[in-house]
Amino acid sequence: MPDAALAALALPGVWWLAATIAVAGVVRGFTGFGSALIFVPIAGIFLPPVHVIAIIALVEVASIVALVPRAWDHADRPQVAVLVLAALPTVPLGLMVMESLDAVAVRWIVAAFASGTLIALLMGWNFRRAITLPMVLGIGAAAGFLGGLTGLTGPVVVLFYLAGGRAARTVRANTILFLGALDLVIAANLLLGGFADLSILWLGALLAVPYFLFMIGGQALFHPLHERLYRRAALTVIALAVATGLPIWA
Repeated sequence: MPDAALAALALPGVWWLAATIAVAGVVRGFTGFGSALIFVPIAGIFLPPVHVIAIIALVEVASIVALVPRAWDHADRPQVAVLVLAALPTVPLGLMVMESLDAVAVRWIVAAFASGTLIALLMGWNFRRAITLPMVLGIGAAAGFLGGLTGLTGPVVVLFYLAGGRAARTVRANTILFLGALDLVIAANLLLGGFADLSILWLGALLAVPYFLFMIGGQALFHPLHERLYRRAALTVIALAVATGLPIWA
């Protein structure tokens, strides 16, 4: 095994990261979101923010192969394309801000956004206004910035879709397409900017294996009739991950 791969396996907390990414894969498979909300707070205990962002972006590229083909026909693809285009210029901006912040500060930002997402969903935050082009552009731009800053690519878009009253299948499909595209954008920015060393790339590749396998299992569990069950299960797991990853513990 290459030295960089051995160095990746020797990183602190690697087995905790593997267990966490497996759980995140199941949740991503049956809900279409939630993996970063689970992985990022816990990974932040063991790794600096830039490495956490690099790993979750690289690992989630696996979701494109596993989830996008099935979601493609059920998604509102023109709207997803607008979201992605709006996110393109804000991802590098988020990465620049992340570099200027202390690691503990980034962990608190992660906790704040993840907690805010949970509270909004648990309270049944509702959004019934007509969706306009400027609104879609703003949501995509915000998601790109937050993804670059924290690795949390989903909260803004997930709230937008889940609170909009759309069917579970459409919400899941749109979210899968957008997050898959945004993961590619973040991964490209990280690689071109030299943010991740070889051992982190290896760790991302190794963690992609359990993530992919458990995500396939989670996708097999999905059924539109069980929408309420999926949301409750996902929110419970996310809440545990956020609580565990709070900077007060480590």
